[in-house]
Amino acid sequence: MSSMHDQTTSSEMAEAPRVVRTEIPARMDRLPWSSWHWMVVIALGITWILDGLEVTIVGTVGSVLTDKATLHLTDFEVGSAATAYLVGAVIGALFFGRLTDLLGRKKLFMITLALYLISTILTAFSWSIWSFAFFRLLTGAGIGGEYSAINSAIDELIPARVRGWTDLAINGTWWVGTAVGSFATIFLLNPHLLPINLGWRLSFGLGAILGLAILLVRRHVPESPRWLMMHGRFDEANQVVASIEEHVKHATGKETLPEPEGSILMRPRGTVGLGEVARTMFAHYPRRAVLGFALMVGQAFLYNAIFFTYPLVLTNFYKVPSSSVGLYIIAFAVGNILGPLVLGRLFDSIGRRQMIAFTYIFSGVLLIGTGYLFTIGVLNAVTQTIAWSIIFFFASAGASSAYLTVSEVFPLETRALAIAFFYALGTGIGGTLAPSIFGALIQTHQAINVFYGDLVGAALMIGAGVIAIFFGVAAERKSLEHVASPLSMAQEGMVSQNFAAE
Repeated sequence: MSSMHDQTTSSEMAEAPRVVRTEIPARMDRLPWSSWHWMVVIALGITWILDGLEVTIVGTVGSVLTDKATLHLTDFEVGSAATAYLVGAVIGALFFGRLTDLLGRKKLFMITLALYLISTILTAFSWSIWSFAFFRLLTGAGIGGEYSAINSAIDELIPARVRGWTDLAINGTWWVGTAVGSFATIFLLNPHLLPINLGWRLSFGLGAILGLAILLVRRHVPESPRWLMMHGRFDEANQVVASIEEHVKHATGKETLPEPEGSILMRPRGTVGLGEVARTMFAHYPRRAVLGFALMVGQAFLYNAIFFTYPLVLTNFYKVPSSSVGLYIIAFAVGNILGPLVLGRLFDSIGRRQMIAFTYIFSGVLLIGTGYLFTIGVLNAVTQTIAWSIIFFFASAGASSAYLTVSEVFPLETRALAIAFFYALGTGIGGTLAPSIFGALIQTHQAINVFYGDLVGAALMIGAGVIAIFFGVAAERKSLEHVASPLSMAQEGMVSQNFAAE
């Protein structure tokens, strides 16, 4: 327990911030895995399932929306609607990311989920390209805001020894959403079962139903003790940790828990200014900033370019009926789900730098090979799906590690905004234009033009992998406070290495 349990108000911190020795991080990191941790994983990990569901539904219904009986969009407009979703995600990440550091993790992951629910329901009532794109933008804002709040909360609640595997596994559930969405659209988009202008609208109800159910679970997830500690609310933080410890002891049948190893001295400062956040990320941690940027841009371009337009490739080049596209995406999703699950533990054992570099570079090389086979016309719909499933077995683990990296290598006070910034930067540069670009390339009906896009995606992935070799951070099995010292940490008596000098 902390040696001092005084609750410090913002005004008190401003006048004479107290130095408090606390074991809160060590107490959280030494907890054995329990059903309480599974509850956190399920309640917060639903974000990626929802995002995967949304992307899949839009991607799968894309070819349906070009029908005259629906919204009668062009292939370019389908890609542009996907871009609107990503623009919303960028705006939401930045706006809600700042609020997550200011108001708390719990408050924001409830607000952003509510925004998602309302917006996805409105999407079902779209009547034109403009209304559809606008509602997609709002839906993206909710999901983008979720990323900051959820990644922050997960990293701060999960023990350090399994943080890598847990983060990767949770991020990998994005593809559970794609599988669910693909399976559902097989029936919802079947014109023999439902009118063509009704099925695509009902598809958006899936996310709303799932999101509404998870609201009931999320109320049991507490505020991050580390966030409370950052704001000087040590009494509340200790109460939260004590409650978690009781849950864990009950769930595991243990009467006592291991002793926490180490403590830190904190001089709480609350939410720091944007200027200091920027200086911390770019002046104190420039190599980590370059690493985060490269990883996020590479994975965003690769995924958004290929996955948003995958149904268009199947229908335009392989003449797959729109109602059957979901079957291929389910197979594609399996490879993406298995990647983080199978390779995730290696990020905690072999190491972050080695595994990030390998998954990025290898998936980029495989993409070049597959793109060439596509160009010379030796693939069909089945073999194309198998090839991409193999590529994304590795790429999925790599992409998940990008979110893990930007959420763990910066100080506590900047965590949510750092996640938001790099997500927004990566998505804004690598993701928002990719669907429209690939939509335009596919619309030419020339395989060689699509291959040129593949080469760009491969180059970004391989480049990011090379950067990881030189700038990667050995964060495996280390407390967040050891990976990056909090800005609120008092200089005297610090127990973790300060990485500020890069």
